[in-house]
Amino acid sequence: MTSNLGRNVLCALSAAAMVAACKPKDNAATDTTTSAGAVATDSAARAATPAASGWTDGQILAFAAAANNGEIAEGTLAQTKATNAAVKAYARQMVTDHKAMLAEGKAFATKNNITPDSTKDDISDLMKESNEEVKELTEKAKGADWDKDFIDHEIDAHKKVLEKLQNATQGTTNPELKELLTKATGKVQEHLTKAEDIKANTLKS
Repeated sequence: MTSNLGRNVLCALSAAAMVAACKPKDNAATDTTTSAGAVATDSAARAATPAASGWTDGQILAFAAAANNGEIAEGTLAQTKATNAAVKAYARQMVTDHKAMLAEGKAFATKNNITPDSTKDDISDLMKESNEEVKELTEKAKGADWDKDFIDHEIDAHKKVLEKLQNATQGTTNPELKELLTKATGKVQEHLTKAEDIKANTLKS
């Protein structure tokens, strides 16, 4: 017959075994020593990095704002220095359209609590180029050459901005931002086509 001490020992061992069996296993998503845990940690890290295009939503909004501000400054200047009627009209359109686009971008950022991030080189380069262009056009004398230089710049600038916006549109996972960018790229393409038309049909040598 088993003694009371023996029975107590057996009960203690049985209880310990039950506790061990019922203890939950380490969470695979937080245990980086397992393959599943490593994958989960890596996924979290990727979620905090820019999309495949290399742009974050904050950088996209900052780039769009820089492009809009640059076009507003250049268009405002062209309204006073251009001598060709078609170029003046184009400049007015640039100011009107880009002010509207700038306002839409600011409203979107506020609504979605997104802080524009201008640290990306593409953004600082665009701002620098725009400032330099305004300076050069300000110092250049009015006349046919001024009008041609302005339109040539508009063609080049809109091509570059269009490419960046198209790339950003493909990269963002925010459907509302994608819709906003799609609208913006359509407007930029419209401006590019108009500038090319003015160069080909209005400012012929």
